[in-house]
Amino acid sequence: MPTTTNPLTAATATVTGTGTATATHARAAAPLGVGAGAGARARVAENGRLDFAKSAPKIFRALVGFDAAAREGLDPALVELIQIRASHLNHCAYCLHMHTNDARRAGECEDRLHLVAVWREAPHFFTERERAALALTEAVTLVADRGVPADVYAEAAAHFDDTELARVLALIFAINTWNRVALSTAKVAGTDTR
Repeated sequence: MPTTTNPLTAATATVTGTGTATATHARAAAPLGVGAGAGARARVAENGRLDFAKSAPKIFRALVGFDAAAREGLDPALVELIQIRASHLNHCAYCLHMHTNDARRAGECEDRLHLVAVWREAPHFFTERERAALALTEAVTLVADRGVPADVYAEAAAHFDDTELARVLALIFAINTWNRVALSTAKVAGTDTR
């Protein structure tokens, strides 16, 4: 998705003053709890979780801007591969669905989409540059496991100049944040309405 953003918005349900939501979604909405005083009305997603874009619009816009700045000048195919791989690792079905569809619309082939999760076993489907970015994506996404190994960073630095490498890192930071927003607010795969 070269020029699109990653808006995590959904249809909303109205919360009554009693703290319960009325919605037509198949999943029951959870009560809001303390803070939903009598007569107070709030907007939440149909799944009972807050709608991040509506609840924190300034933060949401900043994240959209960060995401757009990160991808600027990067190959759109590489952008999608990074976003897909991080979404695999984070088990984010919402973002995985969104970015595989974006990649298809941008002309990505099915073979590469199916193999990105196991790119080490099918290296001939990906360029050296893409493999370096995928290894860096995995290291940064799983940073708590063993940090970012020097050899992984060095390989990425060999394939990207400093500006590109900074953008690749920023894109990895951005998709990891989007994954956490989607997972925390229980976004449902296939409901992207951009």
